[in-house]
Amino acid sequence: MKKSAKDPIREDRIHEEVIVDAHGPGEKATSWYYYLESKITFPFKARCVGSNATSPLSKGETVEVRRLEKEEACESDMLVQITWQDRKLAVSLSQLAAIEPDQSTEQAIGTWHYWVSQGIFFDLRHVCSALPKAHANCEQSDLCFAVARGSVS
Repeated sequence: MKKSAKDPIREDRIHEEVIVDAHGPGEKATSWYYYLESKITFPFKARCVGSNATSPLSKGETVEVRRLEKEEACESDMLVQITWQDRKLAVSLSQLAAIEPDQSTEQAIGTWHYWVSQGIFFDLRHVCSALPKAHANCEQSDLCFAVARGSVS
């Protein structure tokens, strides 16, 4: 997903409503899970806006989104259960755009897409694996977030 420009309204929503008291990747993932669960009206129709290696969806395909996947499945990404070719499976919410959603659903998914577009991760092992060798065995330190965002060299 292409990095979008900073959006002060979404930044405020994220920090004041979503991850307000969350410390560390696990708490942020949990906070996002319950925020999305409370804001999204299920089921809804969605269109795939981007393919990825772990999903069978092609860009432009339409699916029914049934619910968020179980919380433990959403520790590093927000996954939703969809109906696809008469099967139920989980895909990343970031690859879907709701079709004619209610306002709350549209805002929640838009805020999630914004978060993802900023390159922020829950599980720092994903971030650290792309960083210099010094961070290969990182114990989920805040320094890696700073390095990943380019604010520390």
